[in-house]
Amino acid sequence: MDSVSHNSLLLRGARIVEPDRTLERGALMIKSARIARVFETSVDLPAADSEFDLDDLILFPGFIDLHIHGAVGVDTMTAGAEDLGRAAEFLARNGVTAWVPTLVPSQPERYASAVREIETTMQEQTQEKEQAGSLRSRLLGVHYEGPFVNSAQCGALNREHFRTFSAKTDIDSLPTLKNESAVRMMTLAPEVDGGIELVKELRKRGWIVSLGHTRATVEVLDQALHAGAHHLTHFMNAMTPLHHRAPGPVGWGLLHDEVTCDVIADGVHLDPLMLKLILRTKTAERVSLISDAIAAAGLGDGDYQIWGERISVKNGRTQNARGSIAGSVITMLDAARMMLSLGASEVEVARMTSTNPARLLGIDHDCGSIEEGKRADLVALDQAGKVGYTIVGGQVSEARP
Repeated sequence: MDSVSHNSLLLRGARIVEPDRTLERGALMIKSARIARVFETSVDLPAADSEFDLDDLILFPGFIDLHIHGAVGVDTMTAGAEDLGRAAEFLARNGVTAWVPTLVPSQPERYASAVREIETTMQEQTQEKEQAGSLRSRLLGVHYEGPFVNSAQCGALNREHFRTFSAKTDIDSLPTLKNESAVRMMTLAPEVDGGIELVKELRKRGWIVSLGHTRATVEVLDQALHAGAHHLTHFMNAMTPLHHRAPGPVGWGLLHDEVTCDVIADGVHLDPLMLKLILRTKTAERVSLISDAIAAAGLGDGDYQIWGERISVKNGRTQNARGSIAGSVITMLDAARMMLSLGASEVEVARMTSTNPARLLGIDHDCGSIEEGKRADLVALDQAGKVGYTIVGGQVSEARP
């Protein structure tokens, strides 16, 4: 997907999904990579250097994937900067304008290599942001899924590399990005030894803490919330299921309005009825969609070597040798389509795919919604849910597929 830069760009005739409404035939002016103005109609518009007619398209804020392990054969644990760029191109073709590469528990040297390549890629995307070329989704930082998680809820993660927390050096040993503005996120189980102190220490350092791969009791979850953990990773997956005498993370998460969650809306990790239940109880204000995609995403069915083991993909479902689901092979576009098919409104889907992830990551002042002054990160979908154009920082895909 090649891209073209414009000093000023006018998008006209689209249905524009704003934070609280959808404009039926609005227009949008982009200047200097930002949304300069949103117009309620597409008549009597100012001139621009370039114009795109989006008559049959719906304009959403660009999707933000805060939990993704890879795609098109690229694994974030082993990828070089060139590989990460290839994955970023694939994501942009599917409407993702920003993503957080997610790492699984591994050896220290593997962590170090992965973080080094992520940092290199982030430096390159900053240097090249004004240059035309293949459109790429922005890397935002790093998300550690583990290693401080519960071995009884390992899911597809390798127990061999799980850890407990006893001192600040346990965090110091994890490679971090030098870029101060980069996202630093960790999924952890608060019931592991030292778990609550770990939450406190991460929050002191400015990390985003999410609870997952956990069997924590309500009492421990309350302590984690008080310590600064307000989010749940792939809600209902890799956590104790709801029981009428032990509500656990699911019951706790459903009842706490101050707690947000993310879900894998592929119809495999959660039955569509459960997706409806989560949307009904948590509302679109508190739900983020994620892909949790692995390197096999975009490659079709087959057998793949990922994370040191064979993972099979059949009919869109992943499975490792232990019989566990091992991530997904969807994109955020697939997740958005799923929620639309279940009756979520376009405004609700925009919140779940962009606004809420941006808010969780602390970047909602800059992106995540179609509002004047925010980054021009956008995706235009047709009535069938296919991508017409993706726009990243004012750079637009050159031709509609």
